[in-house]
Amino acid sequence: MKRARIKKIAVFVTLSLVLVGFIGFVEKQSLYKTYQGMEISIDGQSGVYFVEDNEIRRILKESFPNLKVGAVLEEVPLKQVENRISGHPFVKAVDATVGQKGILHLEIQQYQPIARIARPLAADGYITTEGRVVPTSPSYTSRVLILEGDYAEKLMDKGDISIEMPDLMELIEFITGDEFWSAQIISLEVNSPSDIRMYQQVGEQVIEFGDAKNIADKFDRIKIFYKEILPRKGWDAYSRVSVKFKDQIVCE
Repeated sequence: MKRARIKKIAVFVTLSLVLVGFIGFVEKQSLYKTYQGMEISIDGQSGVYFVEDNEIRRILKESFPNLKVGAVLEEVPLKQVENRISGHPFVKAVDATVGQKGILHLEIQQYQPIARIARPLAADGYITTEGRVVPTSPSYTSRVLILEGDYAEKLMDKGDISIEMPDLMELIEFITGDEFWSAQIISLEVNSPSDIRMYQQVGEQVIEFGDAKNIADKFDRIKIFYKEILPRKGWDAYSRVSVKFKDQIVCE
């Protein structure tokens, strides 16, 4: 009799524990079916972030006021969230997913500036590694190759430099992709597609490059100027160097 009573108590305790565990599991599952917040991961380039965590949160808060903790996960508009964030000028790509714990994960890839269009009477702009023209960021300034001149200013109205002026894009990539030239050439004066001039970090000579064709050959001639002519004549001997004509180095 006593043994049967103990058995009943043990069964009751076991069932009670199972019930408590089931209730906890259901509550936990219910929790995971609701929005519990967001995590934002931004792929920064060289530690520079033109897209900020707080800025993304502000944009989503203004655009989706109902996106609050406790909202049903099925009602979280993932595609709309991606489209809204993609509207940021420096966002290259975004992937929005919801994890099992109800957390909205945002993976954001930003554009990388490769050159800056400087305009004295209007806002500047960046050219990205893809050739896309984007506005500058109020938060950060990237130290990149500067483009000036009348034609450079017109490039602000172009959506894609690699399409509108592929030769210029190749020239920018050549300079920025070379350790020496990226440090030595600080700006380009682009007056027209056939009138490009370079300004140096060391040396006051204006380098008349001409058009953005035969790039490697022209830079080889600039190297000859550095290695063979300047050591004999001195850095202050010339104010202008031209390599725009084939097989020529004109110094004045």
